[in-house]
Amino acid sequence: MSLKNKLFAGFGLSLLFNATIFSQALPGTLNWYNGEGTGMQTDKAYQLLKNKKPKAVIVAVIDSGVDIEHEDLQGKIWNNEKEIPNNGIDDDKNGYIDDVHGWNFLGNKKGQNLESARLEKTRILAKLMLKYDGIDPSSIKKDAEYELYLKVKSEVEEGRAEFEPYMEMLKQFDAETKKYIEDQMNYNLNVDFNDRALIGDNPDDFNDIHYGNPDVEGPDALHGTHVAGIIAAIRGNNKGGDGVADNVKIMSIRTVPNGDEFDKDIYLAIKYAVDNGASVINMSFGKAYSPHQEKVYEAFKYADSKGVLLIHAAGNDAKDIDIEPNYPTSMYSFQEAPLDHFLTIGASTIKKDSLTASFSNFGKKGVDIFAPGFQIYNSVPQSEYKNLQGTSMAAPMVAGVAALLKSYFPSLSMSEIKSIILSSGTKYKGEFENLSTTGKVVNVYNAVKSCQKLEATKN
Repeated sequence: MSLKNKLFAGFGLSLLFNATIFSQALPGTLNWYNGEGTGMQTDKAYQLLKNKKPKAVIVAVIDSGVDIEHEDLQGKIWNNEKEIPNNGIDDDKNGYIDDVHGWNFLGNKKGQNLESARLEKTRILAKLMLKYDGIDPSSIKKDAEYELYLKVKSEVEEGRAEFEPYMEMLKQFDAETKKYIEDQMNYNLNVDFNDRALIGDNPDDFNDIHYGNPDVEGPDALHGTHVAGIIAAIRGNNKGGDGVADNVKIMSIRTVPNGDEFDKDIYLAIKYAVDNGASVINMSFGKAYSPHQEKVYEAFKYADSKGVLLIHAAGNDAKDIDIEPNYPTSMYSFQEAPLDHFLTIGASTIKKDSLTASFSNFGKKGVDIFAPGFQIYNSVPQSEYKNLQGTSMAAPMVAGVAALLKSYFPSLSMSEIKSIILSSGTKYKGEFENLSTTGKVVNVYNAVKSCQKLEATKN
């Protein structure tokens, strides 16, 4: 893949993984995702809900951080009423001091925050180098660990070799591209960069949990703020794009750096979200390697047992994730049974004749349904707005839909809501129907009608 394409579609490589960034909405695209045609028909669905009073639903956004002061998210941020702000005391005794709006697992008690991190393959290589570098290959037992060492070593070396020539040409690039190249060489693909030193914990010890700080925005909240806006931005105020759900509280859990997330942070973030009342968890992140898959799956099972819906972006590598998994996944090799509360989302476009976003991952088993993820105009930090695209944008569309349905139909379980989202989508014929389990794009109008019918049977 070319450098340009990596910049525009490299899921998990950096916080540029969300693809092309435009400062303005492209002509004819503002709020298209909530409209008719290839949109989700959200606006039309609200006409069916005029006489219903919704209940607030908490959605956890596990991401790069959220600008909780954004003008279009006012009144939409979760507030931990059991915690007294800034008093340095864990008032609710949940293990997190001053966690008023969520928690930052990428910081330390001094208030410092990690911004850039290595890719997981680089972290794996750094560990295995200590064992295998410089040793005669003929003397090494050829087991799975050694094969992994050879694989990640090759991938990291190839990555550095690709970016190395550009280091001499940085002055020729715009600031965004320059930063991407420097981040790859200095952080993402640098085995010598200790990306956990600032935080101070052991990322392989899941009992070492007393770290982080309450700064839920962090140093670069562009990605997370955009995700939060898709879910919950104030509707109808003519500022940026409209959120999908109108009665939502966003819980910001910062775990995604400029690089790959740590499995332990994801494990703890999911447990934090569940224990603090989230009904839906949005996960717009992913990576090719996951050294602690069993622990992440343990957290998924915990959320599943509590009826919390997990929604994950399929990834932006244009690959079949039935063959090449994008972690975390709902299809672990050791998994004995499917999760009842997990959805993986692909990205669709505004154009019916090219409905699948060119960057979107797909999978007849691994992807459940598609949602708009192309040319999405919404909130970014400092009360600004930008047009981003990626499966990172498609996942919060569905998180917003799930929250909307739960808020207006509280008697329905999240399992029932998940089933309705899948069954009520718009079916498209041709190649598209083979790219996911359903062959559909989410349709909120149809989902609301299905919820009305199911609710009527319970009354």
